[in-house]
Amino acid sequence: MTALSLNSVNKSFGPVEVLKDINIEVEEGEFTVFVGPSGCGKSTLLRLIAGLEDASSGEITIGGDLVNHVPPSKRGIAMVFQSYALYPHLNVRGNMSLALKQEGQSKAVIEERVAEASRMLDLDAYLDRFPSELSGGQRQRVAIGRAIVRQPKLFLFDEPLSNLDAALRMNTRLEIANLHQALKTSMIYVTHDQTEAMTLADKIVVLRDGRVEQVGSPMELYNNPANRFVAGFLGAPAMNFLPAGLLADNGASEIGIRPEDLRLDADGPLTVQVKHVERLGGDTNLIGRLSGPMAEAAQGEAGQITVRLFGQHEITLGQELRLGYAAEKAFYFDSEGGRLKV
Repeated sequence: MTALSLNSVNKSFGPVEVLKDINIEVEEGEFTVFVGPSGCGKSTLLRLIAGLEDASSGEITIGGDLVNHVPPSKRGIAMVFQSYALYPHLNVRGNMSLALKQEGQSKAVIEERVAEASRMLDLDAYLDRFPSELSGGQRQRVAIGRAIVRQPKLFLFDEPLSNLDAALRMNTRLEIANLHQALKTSMIYVTHDQTEAMTLADKIVVLRDGRVEQVGSPMELYNNPANRFVAGFLGAPAMNFLPAGLLADNGASEIGIRPEDLRLDADGPLTVQVKHVERLGGDTNLIGRLSGPMAEAAQGEAGQITVRLFGQHEITLGQELRLGYAAEKAFYFDSEGGRLKV
């Protein structure tokens, strides 16, 4: 069953088109991530689904029901915001139970749902605390718990980890993934962080300038990007782009090589001068620039190369290295950034 369907959805603010001909389907129980750079329209799209904004045209259905003119409270959705949005005068139990009280649920139902959500999110020890007495990660878990107790058809997450530090982001990301496995409820998650998208999603929707660039599983998009934008957006470190004529004569304008597909090779076709070394323990990232005759042909950002090497390497700044690459894993693009199959 389709949990959510967006059919030819458009959104404009005055003369400005923010979303253009959006067509997306989210299946029952699927974890879908909307990802893209700031300003691409992903949060606006989430607000349309939630009913916080009206679509200029097109149809939005949730669970098979057209909801374009249905108020947010009647759409069967629960939303988790970046800002937590907790009531400071209510303790954790009060924040989690408020929506159920407003729905007129019985005391027994409220206690049962709060207890279950608290157990899932490891909040039992904090039920009597107020938001000011909680850490950022605990506040976000309370916000998620407040959504869980409503037993929605669809969860909406709007960049929920942006306010957390790196360690908490990783822990909370794992909690959200485990939560999805436990609840089996459809979830839509908005982020600009491609790592979150790759690690959480069953399906990724890549957005740019209000349009859908590509939809697919994380590895489908990673291994078979539709265009240069998707290829460069997914993957860390990001894909390298070079003038294709430096390495091939197949009609392409640009060649893309992922950092992990480059290797140290004394006979390799690329010569780079090392500008920075990132020693990560198990991996070593090198950032360099093309040197020698190739440097003249690749100006600006196109001359920068990032290499991801397994293990530890004794490499110094300014050192010149020869690089080879896995030709079968290279990507080729035309002058407009479209993918070429060569």
